[in-house]
Amino acid sequence: MDIRPLHDRIVVKRIEEGESMQGGLYIPDSAKEKPQRGEVVAVGKGKRDEKGNVQALDVKVGDQILFGKYSGNEIKIDGNEYLIMREDEVLGVFENVAVPAMA
Repeated sequence: MDIRPLHDRIVVKRIEEGESMQGGLYIPDSAKEKPQRGEVVAVGKGKRDEKGNVQALDVKVGDQILFGKYSGNEIKIDGNEYLIMREDEVLGVFENVAVPAMA
């Protein structure tokens, strides 16, 4: 990725859920809600406090996070969609997330 977020901002790639079936009916992509779960792919250096000291972020690259429905700004880089948001828009970090094994 060719972007480095500034200050307390992070870049997130949404984690898509599996196919949705409601009562045996397929729900098209246009009717699905966008997932509110994502993986952090880049983080800024941190936010400066009143004294000018940089406060490191709590999230790090690779963390899977939960964020609000209207959080962040959508961007497109090299054909991939990402969100840029401030760390305070993150609602939580998933702990003990199983990483799929490489085939």
